[in-house]
Amino acid sequence: MNTANFVPPTTIAEYLERLRRALAGADPALVQDALYDAEEYLRSELAESPGKSEAEVIASVAGSYGAPDEVAGIYRETEVTVQTALRAPAPRRSKSLVGRFFGVVADPRTYGALFYMLLALATGIFYFTWVVAGVSMSLGLAVLIIGIPFVILYFGSIRVLSLVEGRIIEVMLGERMPRRPLYSTRGQPLLQRIIGLFTDPRIWGTQLYFLLMLPLGVVYFTVTVILLVMSLTFIAAPLAVWFGGLETSAQFDGWQLLGWDGVQASTSLQAWQLPLALVSGVLLLFATLHLVRGIGHLHGQLAKHLLVKSAQYS
Repeated sequence: MNTANFVPPTTIAEYLERLRRALAGADPALVQDALYDAEEYLRSELAESPGKSEAEVIASVAGSYGAPDEVAGIYRETEVTVQTALRAPAPRRSKSLVGRFFGVVADPRTYGALFYMLLALATGIFYFTWVVAGVSMSLGLAVLIIGIPFVILYFGSIRVLSLVEGRIIEVMLGERMPRRPLYSTRGQPLLQRIIGLFTDPRIWGTQLYFLLMLPLGVVYFTVTVILLVMSLTFIAAPLAVWFGGLETSAQFDGWQLLGWDGVQASTSLQAWQLPLALVSGVLLLFATLHLVRGIGHLHGQLAKHLLVKSAQYS
């Protein structure tokens, strides 16, 4: 690497700030990962070089690790390569409106979003309960000596859960999320660590996200299940009549269809309405898949806004 014109920063904080500026416009999750890797590497080198200042350590590793601009370029190139390798083959996009409407079934993101909508109720209940219990116990223990370590432990769990939720979102919704946590400087005084936790905007943003997940999870699950049940019912009822599972409300020369296990069942649909019900069910099913995929995309944007450190956007 050519470092002839590179003026090394004098502190790790300055190096990270230059790296942040060099990554301006990149995905915020990528920026967080790059800053974590750089800070971990530099502080590890600093710990292994007792007696050296931060400026000396940065100057000594400039050739091996690279200047901020060089590191930023490597991360941008690597991100493109990794995303290309991990991305599922995109379905061939049809030029016609009908083709795009029915082509939703060939998009892997559709099924990831569908599963996330169904899973959101369970995760929403868990996240909401965790935050409410954690905040309540933190306030209740604030007057005791164990209150401080409990708050640190609770905030630490919020960071871990944020990383876990980010991985779920990236796998199911396809939205790039951080793959490494925020860097926690080792050896900081306890008071400074506590202040850092309380002043970290992503701690509060993550808790807000977890609280929102309960109502969002209820809505996602309810809407998805209702629409799926309705569409599948409209599809199944005509097929059941035609293949001998149900009887219509109209009588045709005494023709009766017995339900499964000999139990008579019926549908209120007239015979001429059955094809319309089938078509309506199919259209509603595909519309539901489009809706689920759209909600998944919007939820991914919400998660990135609340779970990724806001400083990375600058």
